[in-house]
Amino acid sequence: MLSLLILGGAMLSISAQTDSVISLKDQVVTGARQITDIRHLPMTVSVVNRDVLTENVQPSILPTLMQEIPGLTVTSRGMMGYGVSGNAAGGINMRGLSGGSGQMMVLIDGHPQYQGIYGHPIADSYQTGIAERVEVLRGPASVLYGSNAMGGVVNIVTRRMDQDGSRTHLTAGAGSYGTVQGEISHQQRQGRFSGTASALYNRSDNHRPRMGFEQYGGYLKGGYELSEHWKLSADANLNHFNASHPGTVSSPLYDADQWITRGFASMALDNHYGGSSGSLSLYTNFGQHKIDDGTADPTAPTVRYFRSRDYLAGVSLYQSMQLLEGNRLTAGVDYQHIYGHAYYTSKATGEELPTTNKQSGESHRNDLAAYIDIRQDLFSWMTLDAGIRVDHHSVTGTEWIPQAGLVFRLIEDGTLKAMAGKGFRNPTMREMYLYPPSNEELEPERTMNYELSWKQYLLNDRLSYGINLYYIKGDNLIVTNTTLRKNVNTGEIENYGVEAEASWQVNRRISLRTNHAYLHMEAPVLSAPEYVGFAGVRYELDPFSMQLGLQYVDNLYTAVGASPRKESFCLLNATLGYQVTRNLKCWVRGENLLDQEYEIIVGDPMPGASFMAGVIISL
Repeated sequence: MLSLLILGGAMLSISAQTDSVISLKDQVVTGARQITDIRHLPMTVSVVNRDVLTENVQPSILPTLMQEIPGLTVTSRGMMGYGVSGNAAGGINMRGLSGGSGQMMVLIDGHPQYQGIYGHPIADSYQTGIAERVEVLRGPASVLYGSNAMGGVVNIVTRRMDQDGSRTHLTAGAGSYGTVQGEISHQQRQGRFSGTASALYNRSDNHRPRMGFEQYGGYLKGGYELSEHWKLSADANLNHFNASHPGTVSSPLYDADQWITRGFASMALDNHYGGSSGSLSLYTNFGQHKIDDGTADPTAPTVRYFRSRDYLAGVSLYQSMQLLEGNRLTAGVDYQHIYGHAYYTSKATGEELPTTNKQSGESHRNDLAAYIDIRQDLFSWMTLDAGIRVDHHSVTGTEWIPQAGLVFRLIEDGTLKAMAGKGFRNPTMREMYLYPPSNEELEPERTMNYELSWKQYLLNDRLSYGINLYYIKGDNLIVTNTTLRKNVNTGEIENYGVEAEASWQVNRRISLRTNHAYLHMEAPVLSAPEYVGFAGVRYELDPFSMQLGLQYVDNLYTAVGASPRKESFCLLNATLGYQVTRNLKCWVRGENLLDQEYEIIVGDPMPGASFMAGVIISL
């Protein structure tokens, strides 16, 4: 059936008129799989372009997203490095739903970045060097992306060159606590061929003893235009990091070390016609993990390592076509094979040790899904969007996921949106098979999200503002029953809130932006704040540039349950740049300039004022 749709769409596109030209600021791919005018989508999608991602010279995209996306917060514990396992940071939280729990999905060019056992994103993998832009969809996106997209999606769109030529870019810096960052990239385009290659190295001693972090990796991407309408591309990324955790201040740990390797590879065949576009892609994610859980007594080291191997292989096929005037139909099929193997090895001999993990610590899963989304302009000022996904998991069964929304363009450059959608998440192998709380009878988590939003551009797009109201009701959430020592589907959430944002290009030298988010949670969620606000200014006067950002986080939950704890703090960050020559720029970055004392993870104090300085060379 889908192949007939693809063939029909391709034939129809020969005579179909091309879509009307839309402003670059309004083009996104995350909410619809193909390039789409954001003013016709019922969901809220925020875009952070490369110039914003690189202006503070951050090696990771996450600190920038925390400033630029209303209500998005990221847990952290040091200058550099998020780590994995117990007390890890890097949890992406939005509207009381967490990437650390697998409720937020990270994509790279539309391909999911979770793996078999733990099923959550690994924050240290998402580097600025590979990103052309980042699109963040706030609210459920399970219709298009399936499990783990119940809270939202962060889609990293990788770099590319559109014109013949080459570019080489080197960033290097060093600063507080022995921190070093470096990244080099080269891009080339010649005729139909384009390519990107990059490598990175980051390290830090961080601000506490036994908290070292070291990371290195590389990325390759190539593309070839087979014809005017068809393009073949492939990319691969490999990232390795070593991280240590010293425990909390009150309960120190020794030898709590991690050696983590993560990577992905993908290949895609894309087609683009006047009224139809689509893609067939194959991808795989892989990871190897070696972890020493550490000891409270440095004279009594542990005798074993925890190890795991994760793989996810997937196929994605979709086609979007314009069958009627003002219509867009997208149909697709996704298949994933998910594999994980968790085990222990002896430090002395290296042999595999017996484990209490069920199924001998190894599990295979398959997930097959089909979806269809129909968007129809009913009038020049109104669009209806409706979609449904049927997802069959080899362990948890079949799940139906509906979504619908309306978009009203009542005035020029003003858009009112209303939508309702379901999100879901399948339980992970860890929750079902590993460690004593595991439960093989777990079911998927489910949420319903209702949202109303308004966005408007003024003064020839130099001024924009937006506001979102949302309500989330969730049940069947997976929690650990401490009495039974068992994971069960008894958790519930009821969250509602408001998000607001505005930006103003005052003149060619000065721009201002601000965003704010208030969240009410009937049941508090760990690492979720009740309020977060940001205000920033950019100033450019050749050869100088300055970025200044002030962020306030209020009542962030560092502990929940019978004895909840909250943390509030205000962070002032600044980056100064000086363009020495056309090819050389010097930069200085200061973070936490108010020298605030605060924690995001209980027992892990954050660093005080810190500084980095370096150079950027562009050829």
